[in-house]
Amino acid sequence: MLLNLVEILKKAEETKTAIGAFNTPNLECINAVLAAAERLNVPVILAHAQLHEDISPLSVIGPVMVQAARASKVPVCVHLDHCEDLDYMKQALEIGFTGAMYDGSTLPYEENLANTKKAVALAKQYNCGVEAELGAMPSRENGEGTAAGPVYTDPGEAEAFCRETGIDALAPSFGTAHGIYKAKPVLDLDRVKVISERTGLPLVMHGGSGVAPDEYRRGIANGLRKINYYTYMSREGTNAVKKMLAEEEVTFYHDLALAAQKAMEADAEKAMRVFAGI
Repeated sequence: MLLNLVEILKKAEETKTAIGAFNTPNLECINAVLAAAERLNVPVILAHAQLHEDISPLSVIGPVMVQAARASKVPVCVHLDHCEDLDYMKQALEIGFTGAMYDGSTLPYEENLANTKKAVALAKQYNCGVEAELGAMPSRENGEGTAAGPVYTDPGEAEAFCRETGIDALAPSFGTAHGIYKAKPVLDLDRVKVISERTGLPLVMHGGSGVAPDEYRRGIANGLRKINYYTYMSREGTNAVKKMLAEEEVTFYHDLALAAQKAMEADAEKAMRVFAGI
């Protein structure tokens, strides 16, 4: 069942839960995430990040994601993650994506504001919801560092940004980071609550992998409605392949792919249980 970003986040708001948004750069990831969501009967978001273009082109993986969402037994949003190029966003919208995140967080405020307005105007033509980011995380989506530490989102600036752009969801910076955490993250979840109250919008946690369950729960209570999760799920797939290769003679690649898929499915389900409070 294919829903847009606004519709699926409304479900999260009604139940005061968060929906997992999982990057799915290949078929094994798509199958793993949807199997877990259907087992738990929870809504889910399949996401494709622009930086994964070299891994799996949008023109190839995008239609597969949309078709899988339409065939799913649970509500699914197909979401473009960390898009920095409006032409790339249009390509996703033409394919049938129902959510899009424009990421102008590394730009000066006024430029981010102007570009986000353009993204919202474009997405409205396709009945697509828009997420944007304000503030800066200490690493980009590929885990590479960009700064010594996070630039925390200012609640007042967030309120003005949301009002002026007309976005449907905001990803604030409050202490998370993309990739593998080298130390326990220190999250400013009180800031999340203030931003939620000031903006009135669903908030998004980026860098969601590796956060403690209690902090997920507190963040959800404070207004997080979408949690991006990929790195640790993907790592579980890698670990399953390593284990299989170490323990037996493997001839067929598809056996490795299936082992990775099952491990990712188990990890995704574990995350979804926390996000949904089940």
